[in-house]
Amino acid sequence: MARYDLIIFDCDGVLVDSEILAAEVEARLLSDAGYPITAGEIGERFSGMTWRNILLAVESEANIPLSAALLDLAIVKLDERIKRELQPIPGVREAVAQLSEPRCICSNSTPERVRMMLKKTGQLDIFEPNIFSAETLGPDRVKPKPDIYLHGAETMGANPRNTLVIEDSVHGVTAAKAAGMRVVGFTGASHTTPTHADKLTEAGAETVIHRMEDLPAVATALLEWTDAI
Repeated sequence: MARYDLIIFDCDGVLVDSEILAAEVEARLLSDAGYPITAGEIGERFSGMTWRNILLAVESEANIPLSAALLDLAIVKLDERIKRELQPIPGVREAVAQLSEPRCICSNSTPERVRMMLKKTGQLDIFEPNIFSAETLGPDRVKPKPDIYLHGAETMGANPRNTLVIEDSVHGVTAAKAAGMRVVGFTGASHTTPTHADKLTEAGAETVIHRMEDLPAVATALLEWTDAI
């Protein structure tokens, strides 16, 4: 039976419901710095981007200087929220248990934060040690560039064209497609908007799921659909 070489999961918004927390922290910091914006607008415009790149984008757009201290302040504020409030995406452990392929995580978040979030939500054991962070490759190699996905596939000995990625952001889908991988979009986290699924599809996701428990059947269906062509 055909199978994937590798299944790659994004972390924020796919395994843990952290994107809404990050958006709320970032919206507050930007608004206090003189750039009024809501958490919903952060999600619509910047989902999947690093905080550093969000700051650069805002500076360029609004032509206002932003303090470098915001970089560290966001880390502190978000870590506080994560430790208090972070919840897992329902159904991850059950879905993973039905997947026979090797798996890993490829995230824009730091390795330390990914492990902290997975440990808090009881998911670290099903992914460790195969956790890869674009931050370790360099600040100019994060999603939407494909580097972290190519790095994950190479490390795991997988052919990118036989690799399936689960992503919740347009930037993540863009990165995975640029790496030559297949993508399932995910809209089951709290930051999802009414147009979220359409945007993921437009970016290149072959299909979109809202419940993680649907992943095993969808992954199998995509393989069968390919074999039938």
